[in-house]
Amino acid sequence: MPVVVQDLVKVYRVPVRKPGLWNSVRSLFSREHRDVRAVDGLSFRIEPGERVGFLGPNGAGKTTTLKMLTGLLHPTSGTVTVGGHVPQARETAFLKAVTLVMGQKQQLLWDLPPTETFELNRAVFDLDRRAWQETLDELVDLLGLAPFLDQPTRNLSLGQRMRCELAAALLHRPRVLFLDEPTIGLDVEVQAIVRRFVATYNQRHGATVLLTSHDMDDVAAIAERVILIDKGVLRFDGSLDALQAAFGDGRRLVVRGPVDGLEALGFTPTGERSWQRTAHASEINALLTAVLARAPSADVTVSDPPLEDVLRRAFGSPESDDAASGDAEA
Repeated sequence: MPVVVQDLVKVYRVPVRKPGLWNSVRSLFSREHRDVRAVDGLSFRIEPGERVGFLGPNGAGKTTTLKMLTGLLHPTSGTVTVGGHVPQARETAFLKAVTLVMGQKQQLLWDLPPTETFELNRAVFDLDRRAWQETLDELVDLLGLAPFLDQPTRNLSLGQRMRCELAAALLHRPRVLFLDEPTIGLDVEVQAIVRRFVATYNQRHGATVLLTSHDMDDVAAIAERVILIDKGVLRFDGSLDALQAAFGDGRRLVVRGPVDGLEALGFTPTGERSWQRTAHASEINALLTAVLARAPSADVTVSDPPLEDVLRRAFGSPESDDAASGDAEA
């Protein structure tokens, strides 16, 4: 199911509170307001089966956009369609085709085991019991739910609850997954389980995935394409490689071992017997030769800079038409 967003705008009208007792009293009878543009002319298209990271700093408009894509909010102007459906119409066919998973929200019944929520969702979506059971068995296997399915939700750990939340959200086999911070607060092991699961579900069922996350490991493990927004405006749309090319500051060399004189080559110590330098790709071969001439047995690794650094440069640098159209170059 394609997701098509065209000139999307969302404006909130918020009250203005001026300091002082008299202004507080006045606001009871005559309140001033100001307009806040949470999303400002956003346009993009996601094809069926794509896995897309939807990224931006706090307040960029990511969650507002997700809520408009799922019909929880109505746009001020512009259009949104998901598989040909207008989300705000909340048609039954649309609701059966999508799901929204928010890492800080839950749908599980607190005093009952997750199996009761699963049964409730079967009834809500009017699912054939045999197809529902097949889907449930698959989700239990992929997410490793069997050991705690019959325990009350209140007794489950955060990681166990989050895995059950994913299962509950996918029992109706949605074709579009909107994931808002799905690994927030989870330990490293459970984060890895969730990432593998999302990628596997996408591959098995061809589901479209739109992911927002502040954890760049989520993005690197799940997304094949990234859309960056800031203050509700599109900043970049393209592959991870194109993002590195547009905003990366070169390749990163890390040297470990007993090596002398690396400071003279521009390396910075990062620990005991560890040095690091970021350099343009054209300089890498010469630097490698110089390092290995000093210490042939040194452990040298070359990698792209961390995604966090790339995004920091993207949101800290001036807007560029070339960067914002990275998908054309990818």
